[in-house]
Amino acid sequence: MNILFICNQNQNRSKTAEEIFKDRFNTKSAGLYNAKPVTEKKLSWADAIIVMEDVQRSEIAKRFSKQYLLKRILSLDIPDIYHYNQPELIALLKSKMDELLEPLIE
Repeated sequence: MNILFICNQNQNRSKTAEEIFKDRFNTKSAGLYNAKPVTEKKLSWADAIIVMEDVQRSEIAKRFSKQYLLKRILSLDIPDIYHYNQPELIALLKSKMDELLEPLIE
């Protein structure tokens, strides 16, 4: 499964998620407000798009309305208060991903 993780800058949350789940899935990460924001090509690649906050889902809908309708976009609801690979962030990402993926795997 190809999973694209998206946050604001692609520095902390989505980068960490890409790293820790790369053994389980094909992962990539992107930001919405950085120098190289997410592209339509990256969205097309993904089977599932995981955003860190609901506001990012809305921003994807504005920028990529066609892709938005075709993709499963899920939110982990993780605020932008963590640093890259911070242990608390890793624990939260693992917990939220387990909750999110459980119904998909069954």
